[in-house]
Amino acid sequence: MNQGGNIVLRSKRFRNNWILILIISSIPGLIFGGVIYWLAGDRLENELLQMHNKQIQQRAANINEQFSYLETSVVHWAFDPNFNYSLASLSLSRDFEIVRDITKTLNIMKGSNPLAKATELYLEGQSPVRFHPDYEALMDAAQIERYRQLLSNDNKVFWLERTLQPEFSSENIFTFAIKIPQTELNPYGVIVASLDTMKIANLLQTLTPYHDGSTFLLQENGVQLFSSSGKEQPSQLEEVLRHQVLASKAKSGSFLFDWNRTTYTVSFGTMSRINTEWTYVSASPISAITKPVVFISQLILTLSIAMLLLALVLSWLASKRIYSPIAQLVSMLTGNTAISALGKEQNDDFKLIEKEWLHLTRESMSLQNKLEQQLPHLKEGFLLQLVQGYLYSYSEQALLERMRNFGWSVDNQQYAVFYIHLSGFKKLEGRFSPGDEGLVTFAAANITMELATSRFEQAEVINFHDLSVGLLIFMPEGTEQREMLRTFSQELMQAIHHVLHMYVSVTIGSTSSSIVHVPSRFEEATLASSRRRYENRNLLIDLESPDENDKQPSEIHYPFALEREIIQSLRTGQKDEANQLIRIFLEELIERGAKVIDIHQGMLQLLGSILHAIRLAGLDPNRIFHSVNLYEQLMQIGDPQKIIAWFHNEVVSPCMMELESRSDAQVKKTVETAMVYLQNNYMKEISLDSCADYAGTNTVALSKAFKQVTGKNFIDYLTELRIEKAKELLRDTDLKINDIAEKAGYQPSYFNRIFKKQEGVTPSQYREFHRNE
Repeated sequence: MNQGGNIVLRSKRFRNNWILILIISSIPGLIFGGVIYWLAGDRLENELLQMHNKQIQQRAANINEQFSYLETSVVHWAFDPNFNYSLASLSLSRDFEIVRDITKTLNIMKGSNPLAKATELYLEGQSPVRFHPDYEALMDAAQIERYRQLLSNDNKVFWLERTLQPEFSSENIFTFAIKIPQTELNPYGVIVASLDTMKIANLLQTLTPYHDGSTFLLQENGVQLFSSSGKEQPSQLEEVLRHQVLASKAKSGSFLFDWNRTTYTVSFGTMSRINTEWTYVSASPISAITKPVVFISQLILTLSIAMLLLALVLSWLASKRIYSPIAQLVSMLTGNTAISALGKEQNDDFKLIEKEWLHLTRESMSLQNKLEQQLPHLKEGFLLQLVQGYLYSYSEQALLERMRNFGWSVDNQQYAVFYIHLSGFKKLEGRFSPGDEGLVTFAAANITMELATSRFEQAEVINFHDLSVGLLIFMPEGTEQREMLRTFSQELMQAIHHVLHMYVSVTIGSTSSSIVHVPSRFEEATLASSRRRYENRNLLIDLESPDENDKQPSEIHYPFALEREIIQSLRTGQKDEANQLIRIFLEELIERGAKVIDIHQGMLQLLGSILHAIRLAGLDPNRIFHSVNLYEQLMQIGDPQKIIAWFHNEVVSPCMMELESRSDAQVKKTVETAMVYLQNNYMKEISLDSCADYAGTNTVALSKAFKQVTGKNFIDYLTELRIEKAKELLRDTDLKINDIAEKAGYQPSYFNRIFKKQEGVTPSQYREFHRNE
């Protein structure tokens, strides 16, 4: 029943019926909510806006009355008897009582006006004075000039924005001024009442009783006087509203204004002042005014959602009851697959079985296509793991089963392995660039696969991407096809050589009737290929019928003399000579019949000797070669020309750069001259003095230069040179020990001691050891 319930929930027919019942049951609630929202929303919002505008007008009238009171109060005091014409001849020493009364009157004027920040009196005369409210004689000409500008104003009573007082010099104070006496045609003084900006800002805030919004006053010329923010500079909102109000050219009114995604209700009107007219502008966000409407709307929305949820539950119960028989039928026909099919495709129940069948068919075809695309890569990966021995833990049956899954026919089969290696890539510089080894190997693998599939029923190629290719051939068990394998190898060598112009060596491994033995057969073929000789020709190696010459071990003579010359040329900084000697060194190994593995071992030994000589010279190989594993790099190179180029670029050049940075050419030339002298006269009596005379320097300079370039002192180098010559005579000649000692420049008795000290054995033991190798 649970399954049937899930199908009911996901059925398209059930969903349509459910939506229909839900709409029918929800219509009354939606109509009721809409009517209530219209009645309590729009109408209430309009009423609140009208009430807000009336409050703004009333509060503006109150502000206007306070400014009027300030004007009336100041004018009233201007007609006070204390401010008569007798003040023109006022003297502080003579009229002390009058001064005190004036000061008291100014204090009363300030205290009686809440908006006044300060009141002051300026009297013109031979000695201008000011009451602020205390009496003081003005001495500052600039300050006197500002007051005289007030007296020169055309009006006797006026409003003015000026900076009159030093303590208020940082801001512009708006003032109300009246000339005295009012009864005279030529006033001699002026009463100034300075307004308190912050009090006016607080007063203006009553026009904007919300946190957001703004209220400000404008002069008759459109310049802003005061703002509810208390700042002198108008905000962006105030500046935009000022332009909007001035552009309307109306005395009063209200409008809605959008600013920064907020809608403001803006009210404005005029205030008549003495000799001028002010305009007030009040902007309040509608959201703050209509907050009660928002609450009512949320309440209506909550009730509507609750009614909708109730309708949802009731309609779901009714729909489920009605659709239950159909759901049980779908569950019986399709089972669990109906749930996923309905969830994804949203199909009709009666088409569900057809849709599900089509869906499974498409999935099957898609998986089949993906498998066919990935199968060659999977097969190549399996073969690569197999021949490299990574599947050694698998049994014969397990491996055969995996191969059957990949589509191979492995019953009653035997297996032949091939290792194909390409050489001569250096000669293809015109056709390929360095780094194209993978491309060349790919081409060789394609040629191999094309020929193998045309000769054998089953054959698989393994691309190693390093100028070598593996090949596994399946042959029926009990058949002898060795000659066919050799013929195929000859055709393969000719085809690759014809297309790629490279030399090919093909190694045919021993045939195996067990797949478990394939890794060992491939390893034997790889080792046999490494024992081939470096020859510029195609080469076929058959491990089941090897050549007689390959069975005979050949003794490879390591060219020690060339090694010493290479190291000597490196010590003396002769880069070209060192490169030439390395080339001769490799060619001599090849000419003496060295195989691939012998070539690698010989070049590795040469590299080790060079690194050893570098350390003896006091240099750090890690710093010179940037801690690179040179041995590993050399082992990855199979082509002789690449080996020579690698030595030139990676060994000789960095070494020469380091030597050139440590010693100048003159020092190396001096040491080279000394070395040539020693090599030609080592069998004679040689001293540091005679060698220095020959080199054209003194003993101290020669000893220091010798140590700097070779890493050895003079005596050690001469001893090593003589011992090396003696060792060469011991290995290659049958001369007596005493004769060899004389040829090496030693007395026979001393020769035996020094030879044993250097080599750890006597000369006779050394000769016997090397002849028994």
